Amino acid sequence: MSEKVMENNRVTVIGTIVSDFTFSHAVFGEGFYLVDLSVNRLSEQADVIPLMVSERLMDVTRDYRGCTIEADGQFRSYNRHEGVKNRLVLSVFVREVQFLEEFTDYTKTNQIFLDGYICKEPIYRKTPLGREIADLLVAVNRPYGKSDYIPCIAWGRNARFASGFSVGTRIQIWGRVQSREYTKKLSETECEKRTAYEVSVSKLECCQ
Repeated sequence: MSEKVMENNRVTVIGTIVSDFTFSHAVFGEGFYLVDLSVNRLSEQADVIPLMVSERLMDVTRDYRGCTIEADGQFRSYNRHEGVKNRLVLSVFVREVQFLEEFTDYTKTNQIFLDGYICKEPIYRKTPLGREIADLLVAVNRPYGKSDYIPCIAWGRNARFASGFSVGTRIQIWGRVQSREYTKKLSETECEKRTAYEVSVSKLECCQ
């Protein structure tokens, strides 16, 4: 696999495991499992981020809840079929993992770099308090003709800058992976709480 391709999508997250492993899928006899990692923000909040882990990387039969780990990998997406619709499902695909005794530098708990292409018109808006926001969908190429589709959210001057991007613009993003709860209306009487995952942009560069 080309090292160059690997460099366009890099994530490092440090946090505490807060769930058991659940089976996701198998590829050529290798099982992949999901486990939730609670990653502290500088504020009192925490993001709960799903990790996709190979059974060859960790003992998926063990209970690691409460353990602090550092996971390196890529932010990946795939489409899950739900009835007639597709739902974009995101997780951190883990390539390396190490256990940490303790961790105190919370400025380095959550870092991501993406080099990809705008694949949908940016949505620019202002909050009732006047804060500027831009929603971006970035396609990041993978080997063998595949791509990951990563939702990103930019604020302030980055949002204003991003609002002018056209589809196909190549951009580089530095930021953090965050989780956000929202309510999905299923019918007139039914609602469901869901969690969205996205990249909160701290730095943005246009490469064209």
